[in-house]
Amino acid sequence: MNRIAALYKKYRELSLGTRIMIFMGIGTIAGVIFGENAVAVQPLGDLFIRLLLMAAVPLVFFNLLNGLTGLSDLKSLGRIAAKIAFFFVGTSVVSFTLAYFIFNYIQPGKGFDLQESAPEDIGEMPNVVQMILEMVPENIFQAFAETNMVQIVIFAVLLGITVITMPEKYKNPLSKGLEMLAKLFRELVNLVLKVSPIGIGALMAATFGEYGASMFGPLAWFLGGVWGTQIIMIGFFLLLLIIFTGMTPGPFFRKTGSVYATGLATCSSWATLAVSLEVAEEKLKLPAYIYSFTLPMGTQLNKNGTTIMLMGVLLFTAQASGVTFDLPTVITIIFIGLLLETGSGGIPGGGLVIALIFVRAFNLPLEIAAIVGGIYRLVDMGNTTTNVMSDIVGTIIVSHQEEKKLKKRAGDG
Repeated sequence: MNRIAALYKKYRELSLGTRIMIFMGIGTIAGVIFGENAVAVQPLGDLFIRLLLMAAVPLVFFNLLNGLTGLSDLKSLGRIAAKIAFFFVGTSVVSFTLAYFIFNYIQPGKGFDLQESAPEDIGEMPNVVQMILEMVPENIFQAFAETNMVQIVIFAVLLGITVITMPEKYKNPLSKGLEMLAKLFRELVNLVLKVSPIGIGALMAATFGEYGASMFGPLAWFLGGVWGTQIIMIGFFLLLLIIFTGMTPGPFFRKTGSVYATGLATCSSWATLAVSLEVAEEKLKLPAYIYSFTLPMGTQLNKNGTTIMLMGVLLFTAQASGVTFDLPTVITIIFIGLLLETGSGGIPGGGLVIALIFVRAFNLPLEIAAIVGGIYRLVDMGNTTTNVMSDIVGTIIVSHQEEKKLKKRAGDG
C-alpha cells in the first residue's frame, strides 16, 4: 500500500505533458492488445472532448475581449492581423506545394483499383462572397449555440474595438470585469485539463483498437505519404521558429507538447484550442491580445495538415484514375484548396467532406471516398497535430516581432 502511495505521489509531481504521454502510451498499447474491445472506453474520450469544447467558446470570447482592451490603438490590431494572415497563406501554399511534389514522387495511387461506391451527398464548392458574409453573425446567440468560432471572434473583435474607443470612465471598469471573466474561464480549462491524461489515453486506446490494423493494409503507402509530408512540414515550422525567434525545438516541445498530444488524440482543432490558449498564457507567456486573436482565427482558417491531406487525396485519386495535371491546373488546385481548407470545421472527420468536394471539383471519381474514409481517423490524427502546431508557431513568431517592435519604440523614446 505504501508503495502504491509513493508511486501516486511521484505521478502527481510529474508535469501535465509527461502524464499525458504516459497515458497515450498506455492507451496505444491497450488498443493494440485488446483490439476492438478497447473501443469500450471511447465514451471517456468523448466526454473529455465535450468538456474541452464547453470551455473553449467562453474562453476564446472573454480572452480575446480582455486582450483587445489592453491595446492602446487600433493600428496594433491591424498590424497583427496582417502578419498572421501572411503567415497563414504563406505556409498553406508551402504545404500544398510540398504535398504535390511528394505525392507525385511516391505515386501511392498508381495501379490502385477503385471499386468502392461513392457517397451521394457531399455538399458544394464554397462561394467566396458567401463565405465572407457568413463570417459576420446575424444572431450572436446562434453563433454561440452552434460553436461558430469565426463569428464569435468577429463579434468579440467588434466589441473590443468599441471598448477601446469608449471614454476611460467606462473603459476601465469594463476592462477589469473582462479580465476577471477571462481568468475565470482559464481556471475552468485548468480544471478540465486535470482529467486530460485519462481522456486522451481512452481516445488512443479506442483509435488503435478500431483502426490500428488498417495501418498495415493497402492504404499504408497513402497514409505514410500524408504523415511523412506532415512531418517535413513540422520541420519547416521549427526552422521558421529558429530563424524568426531563436527558440530551439527542445524548449518549444517541452512547453507545447500537451497541445499536440490533445490534437493527436481528439482529432479536433476546436477541442485542442482550449489547451492551446492555456499553453500560450501559462507556458509561453505570450501577450493575450495576440494569442487570443491569432489562435482562434488559425483554428478556422489555417490548416496546413488538412491541405496536405487534400492534395494527397486528390493526387491519389488522379493517379488511380490515370489522370495528370498541367501547371495551370496545379495553380488552380492550390487556389481552390486555399478556399476549401477554411471549411473543414475543426471537428473530427470534417476534412473528409472537404476532400470529397475537392475531388469532385476536378471531375475525378468519388469512389476514393469510401477507401480513405475507412482510415480517416488515422489521417486526421496527423492533420490536427500539424494544424495546431502551425497556429502555435505563427502566434509565437508574431508575438516575438511585436515585442521587438515595442522594445525598439521604447529605445527610440
